[in-house]
Amino acid sequence: MASPILPGLGLGSGIDTAAIVKALVAADKEPKQNQITKQVTANTASISAVGQLKSALQAYQTAMNNLNSKTTPAFLGFAATSSDTKFVTAVSDNSAVTGNYAIDVTKLATSSKVATATFAGGASSAIAVGTLTINQNGTDYTVDVPANSTLQTVRDAINSKLQANGISANIVNDGSGSRMVIGSTTTGKGSDIVVSGIASLAADGKLPMTAGSGGYVSALADDAAFTVDGMSMTSKSNTVGQAVSGLSFSLVGVGKSTVSVATNTDGLKASLQTFVDSYNNLVKTVNSLTKTTKDADGNLTVTAPLTGDATARALLSAVRNELVTVPAGSSSKLSVLSQLGINTLQADGTLEFSATKFSAAMNDKKLGGEIQSLFNGDTGLLARMNAAVDPYVTTDGLLDKRTKSLNNVTSNLSNQQIALDSRIASLTEALSKKYNAMDTLVGKLKATADNIKSMFEAMNAQKSG
Repeated sequence: MASPILPGLGLGSGIDTAAIVKALVAADKEPKQNQITKQVTANTASISAVGQLKSALQAYQTAMNNLNSKTTPAFLGFAATSSDTKFVTAVSDNSAVTGNYAIDVTKLATSSKVATATFAGGASSAIAVGTLTINQNGTDYTVDVPANSTLQTVRDAINSKLQANGISANIVNDGSGSRMVIGSTTTGKGSDIVVSGIASLAADGKLPMTAGSGGYVSALADDAAFTVDGMSMTSKSNTVGQAVSGLSFSLVGVGKSTVSVATNTDGLKASLQTFVDSYNNLVKTVNSLTKTTKDADGNLTVTAPLTGDATARALLSAVRNELVTVPAGSSSKLSVLSQLGINTLQADGTLEFSATKFSAAMNDKKLGGEIQSLFNGDTGLLARMNAAVDPYVTTDGLLDKRTKSLNNVTSNLSNQQIALDSRIASLTEALSKKYNAMDTLVGKLKATADNIKSMFEAMNAQKSG
């Protein structure tokens, strides 16, 4: 809005009325403007701080979830290594026993794969209406084949319906025509596939295919064969979990390998350090957003965006409580972090990890096999700490509600600023009109005075002449 203060003010009176109006308006506006500006600055800082806090919590949750992963578990008390991973890979759990195991793989477990008879028309070959039945391990899986079906549409129907059961199909051209090949992810002797119900697609998984008929491809499904320290064993799967207590190994190829199981000291130390670092990053972020710091004179007067904030205090308290909580059913040998050399620093609430105390726990107290149960699982420390954080970071959780509230404050302050600007504009206009009228009046009075003065001066001049 253009200023209503006219540049000509003061021309009649010789007084700088524009400056007077400006000073009066500023004096009226300054207290409220300072209040709004201060509140806007503080509110903007709070919004940014809540965003930083939520990001820190999400990063913390990600770290906790990674450490608590069931597919790539951390805190394993023992580590298994294979001398040749081309033949065998291995993973141990906390019930493993240190030692070496010589494994000789002589045959891998295989799955069933059958092919239909050839179709000269390729993928577009017509298939008769009916119900296709695929039998495996005594279970029948059926696929309806409607009118106008082709080899390709039947393949697609099989994949759509049965891939969740580990059965899939594709079309292969062997030079004499196209065949539909049906395979399974199920391995082991007796898992052969038999296809029936539609003559042109029939394939007996127990008979070899020929140029004119369907049957198994290459060989029947078979068990894996291997030895452990010279003892002969078989397995329907190439993943073997029962042969050696506490040890699971995967058969990768035919050949020999030695699997060694040892205490996982380095792996445990790395996992514990990751936990400590993740926790400390969260605590440091909360401290930076809530802690009062010293001013230039050394006094604790400089507040952070969330100083005194109840939400931040409650969050940190909830997370810290889990560090000292001993859940029901905890191991009698290991129940608190201090036994592993992890302690809380009183100065700032962060954790300190002592490698010396950790080594003693591993070597003297033999706690390696207990660590995973302390941290992992549905009632482990990681799950509990994650649960403590969850109410704050979920959609429409505590921090989202806090941000919404702060945004409402922003909107309210914006409305206050608009109202103030409007009132100041009206005040400026009103004062300008008043001082303009005063200036005009003074100008007229001065003109009248000048005229009277001129008349007297003329009269005096006549008398003198």
